[in-house]
Amino acid sequence: MTVSTLPACARMEGLPTEALEQVAAYFQALSEPTRLQILNLLRQRERSVGELAQLCGYTSANISRHLASLTANGLVARESRGTSAYYRIADESIYALCDLVCDRIAHRLQSKSQERELFLRATSRPDAPSRGADSRMVRRKA
Repeated sequence: MTVSTLPACARMEGLPTEALEQVAAYFQALSEPTRLQILNLLRQRERSVGELAQLCGYTSANISRHLASLTANGLVARESRGTSAYYRIADESIYALCDLVCDRIAHRLQSKSQERELFLRATSRPDAPSRGADSRMVRRKA
């Protein structure tokens, strides 16, 4: 039996409070819809602050604030070129995480939609009880 020489993957279980605070800060960087929009735009290619501001519909100052948070958490990298700053994705694995979350949300919504459909079918049967005008349960006549 051989022992792997690859480094162990860090897991959240058993992490000290200081490490959990770093994990929370990482997720907090992703908790703003504008930052997710920026990440989507950077998925295509690197962009300047001005270009991101125009595409997002916000001021350059606002976008710079969001980019600072993303940069501080290692999600994007900044490069100065003349008087402009350009940003690109620093950690491509962020897209796998975002896609996983989007898939889970879509699955949850699909399940809720199916539950809703079953409920609507059950309550729209001709023999299903319904509430009358005086709030009593009444049986529909066929």
